[in-house]
Amino acid sequence: MRKLKAALYRRLSDRYMHGCTSYNTLEVRKNCRSKAQARAVFAANHVPHARGMVFFLPWKVRGFIKAHGFPVVVKPNVSGYSRGSYFPINNFAELWRGIVLAKAWWPSTVIEQYLAGANYRVLATGEKLVSVIRRYPPFVTGNGEDSIDKLIDAENRIRARMKLHPVIFPISKSKLVTAHLKKHGMTLDSVPAKDRRVELFHRVALAPGGIVETIDQSTIAADNAALFKDVVRMFNANLLGIDVIFEHGIETSYREQKCIFIEVNSRPYAQMHHFPRYGAVEDLSEAYAELDKLDIPDKDIF
Repeated sequence: MRKLKAALYRRLSDRYMHGCTSYNTLEVRKNCRSKAQARAVFAANHVPHARGMVFFLPWKVRGFIKAHGFPVVVKPNVSGYSRGSYFPINNFAELWRGIVLAKAWWPSTVIEQYLAGANYRVLATGEKLVSVIRRYPPFVTGNGEDSIDKLIDAENRIRARMKLHPVIFPISKSKLVTAHLKKHGMTLDSVPAKDRRVELFHRVALAPGGIVETIDQSTIAADNAALFKDVVRMFNANLLGIDVIFEHGIETSYREQKCIFIEVNSRPYAQMHHFPRYGAVEDLSEAYAELDKLDIPDKDIF
């Protein structure tokens, strides 16, 4: 039976989790599977996090909105790569639509308070920060001459020269992008002013063309660095990918700004740390070599 489980897990990993690390025990992975589990650990250890709830029936969210208001985020209770996540949701029409789409991924759904700010993925052990990246929705920067359409083409050529694909995707000109631009009074033919940053989508996910920037760890507030390592220890993990949003940035202590820890990833997609659009390309081989020495007897089963 164990061989069968290992073979099945290996097949699933190769197909759906290529580029994800595997350094945690089965128990740790089970304890990190859902957003609700992470939120319970954060609450028990006084880690700042968004108020939220898990629900099956859509009308259950009315009480949450009455208590906490908009904006919110809706996402599957179990997912990855930001699949099925919708935010910021600012009214009930957007909320019902987001719930339907999220439930296409998983029957139980999470609603949480939404914080606009800087979005980070922290790759950490209990002793050190391995790599920290900031994630942005796809954007282009105006030069006062070219249309958004041409700016997207230019950005995609840069990504091709940097050989970022297939980890960092080209920016598309899909209906989602044109709809997002329309909300802000623009089209693909609009010519943004010089140095104006134009966001093309609302999510930081890689598939729509999201952007990754490596963060110099010397700029990270000491309180924040210590808390990241504490979070890994709270889950008894060897390595976690921690998703966190800071209102003003990771350089300022979480005690001095709004901050929410969103979730932890027991098999984080580490590939995106190796293909930044901005910032230094980091050599993480030494950290992985140390992790490879660990004896994790059930790492190959699910």
